[in-house]
Amino acid sequence: MKTRMSLLVAVFLLTICLALKPNERADGWVSIFDGKSLDGWKAAENPGTFSVEDGAIVVFGPRAHLFYDGPVNNHNFKNFEFKAKVMTMPGSNSGMFIHTAYQDKGWPSKGYEIQVNQTHTDWRKTGSVYALQDVKETFVKDNEWYTEHIIVNGKNVTIKINDKVINNYTEPDSISNGRSPKKLSSGTVALQGHDPKSKVMFKDVMIKVLPD
Repeated sequence: MKTRMSLLVAVFLLTICLALKPNERADGWVSIFDGKSLDGWKAAENPGTFSVEDGAIVVFGPRAHLFYDGPVNNHNFKNFEFKAKVMTMPGSNSGMFIHTAYQDKGWPSKGYEIQVNQTHTDWRKTGSVYALQDVKETFVKDNEWYTEHIIVNGKNVTIKINDKVINNYTEPDSISNGRSPKKLSSGTVALQGHDPKSKVMFKDVMIKVLPD
């Protein structure tokens, strides 16, 4: 009886695995970077800033942004989780954008930037909801892989670093921050190339769609 039950469990788990898409996990996370190419991504302004080495997206070059343009949820996310393993080189700056849209050049005018920065001269450090609710403390070191995890649900944005919540921002009904007004809506995600001296790597880039 015990052997039969184990066999039934194994068959059930195998059925679930076969039903999943190749880049989808049973817990709802979907890989949006294949570790080998930039398929499904669209670079703007200076595409040469982005390359793939040793299973990671390497961001190193003039200002540029890399927008997810692939099939997962038709690259349009409202409530979702977005995470990646990240490594910064000393003095480097980057960002992970949410609710954004492809833009030929310049800093994205749509969506929020979640900062990636341990030792760059910009005082806004990793986990900042850029210029809206900033973080001055650093929680990780350059030259080390860490996980940056962004959860967007309604008007709330939560940022975790290595599973620790370090920022929790709720968008007010009206925003006045001295910059172009930005609001949570829906859109794709993007990675930032900040400047020619900044080198940052991203791997295991994942999305999990949440209910509206």
